[in-house]
Amino acid sequence: MELKQLNLGCGEDRKDGYVNVDWQAGVHPDVVHDLNVLPYPFPDRSFDRIEAFHVLEHLDRPFAVMAELNRILRPGGVLHVKVPHFSRGFTHAEHAHGFDVTFPLYFNAAFTKSGYTGTEFLLRRMRLSYIAHFHLLPHMGYGAVRIAAARAVNAVVSAFANAAPALASRLWCYWVGGFDEIEFIFEKPSRA
Repeated sequence: MELKQLNLGCGEDRKDGYVNVDWQAGVHPDVVHDLNVLPYPFPDRSFDRIEAFHVLEHLDRPFAVMAELNRILRPGGVLHVKVPHFSRGFTHAEHAHGFDVTFPLYFNAAFTKSGYTGTEFLLRRMRLSYIAHFHLLPHMGYGAVRIAAARAVNAVVSAFANAAPALASRLWCYWVGGFDEIEFIFEKPSRA
């Protein structure tokens, strides 16, 4: 059986083997849809894997979108999310939200009654990246040597940050200038 995969907010990054969705018809997605409009045009439990890379920060209600992604994800399915860390989250004029290490708590039924959103996901991985958008650096005037140096700095800073993500997110990010990205890999519980 072929995996059914969704690339949410694909922009110019259309992926083979995925249903590519974006609100901009000019990027030629498979499905044109405004991601602030719920429900999405897919039946319950449609996808085995959903990728939402740098999408949630642009949307009006991220928790409502996470509930919608839970609806269209099959039990045992994987939701891979990349978003800006709050320490750098508002450097783009259209970002409405920044995220930190506490984001997964809101999808954990053991979290406080006032904090749990009612949508359950299991966190499988969380990772901070000091520099995340290497593909954009050439467009910003960075040459090969500066990009190589940035990759080396990123590797060192990110390694230390991921040794203690809560400390890095709460305090250390202000010492090193903030993190470009925080990545979450969630799984929808099989019993859901």
